[in-house]
Amino acid sequence: MGGGIATSGGLENRLATSGLTQFRGFMPKTNRPITLRDRLEYISIVTVISIVRVLPFRLRSAFMASVMSRVIAPLAGYSKRVRQNLKLIWPDMPPHQRDVLVREVTRHSGRTLCELFSPQDLKRMAEQTELTGPGLAALEEARAAGRPAIVISGHFGNYDIVRAALIAHGFDVGGLYRQMNNPLFHKFYLENISTIGTPLFERGRSGLGHMVRHLKGGGVLAALIDVRANNGTALPFLGQPALTATSMAELALRYNAVLVPVYGTRMPDAEHFTASLEAPIPLTDPETMTIALNQSLEARVQQTPEQWFWIHNRWKGVPS
Repeated sequence: MGGGIATSGGLENRLATSGLTQFRGFMPKTNRPITLRDRLEYISIVTVISIVRVLPFRLRSAFMASVMSRVIAPLAGYSKRVRQNLKLIWPDMPPHQRDVLVREVTRHSGRTLCELFSPQDLKRMAEQTELTGPGLAALEEARAAGRPAIVISGHFGNYDIVRAALIAHGFDVGGLYRQMNNPLFHKFYLENISTIGTPLFERGRSGLGHMVRHLKGGGVLAALIDVRANNGTALPFLGQPALTATSMAELALRYNAVLVPVYGTRMPDAEHFTASLEAPIPLTDPETMTIALNQSLEARVQQTPEQWFWIHNRWKGVPS
């Protein structure tokens, strides 16, 4: 695979099938026939986004927050799933408090969706976002030394704000992504996230080769830790075992990459963010490092639970 990972331990295969992605986790669909449902879905979504785009960004964001919370989330079953996940993790939470959190989680998800499909506005916000925390100095030292780095986040706040802010500060950041279910919509999606910055690496063997060359050249790779990995290891997350890929930790060990947890947290005005780069995770062993990444994200979720994507089936599929 010219330039790919040569390993007898199967790291290449695990990376190629990992659930880790810089963007929302979508199961890959390659070279399949385009269905009528695909066409109808594509037309409806792109039409809504195109209409909403005529609004000023502030109104657009508020509109998407309201539509997601009041219409899309209840109809699509997202509200029900958020409520179920909250009951699993915090069973003693009063029902009224849980209802409020369900509403705020889905509103936040609507704002994030709006931002991802408003790349110029997201770039503007990222340029106004200050990078803080000890991880920034670690990344600057790695860049000066030509050492690769991996920045890890979760579906928390707006995870692409930090990628865009790092790019604005001169870092060579590449993102790992997976194809969307709908082949027609995938091109539209890719055009938007490419506007925020490139390179982007598609999940799979060809994308993996480019990704590894990027790292070997001293680049930065951005990925998420909180996507359910069907072939992952059951590791604790918010007090419950969750299938988690250790691939990014293995990659950091193999290429001596700095591994930094990063978070773009939405501020109360809903238009600005803080970008926190935590101290690097020590390079020990994949499981210990991945547990540390989970614990880092846990602390963020416990502090600001409405900004995490509780819509995911994060704890599904763990062997009994």
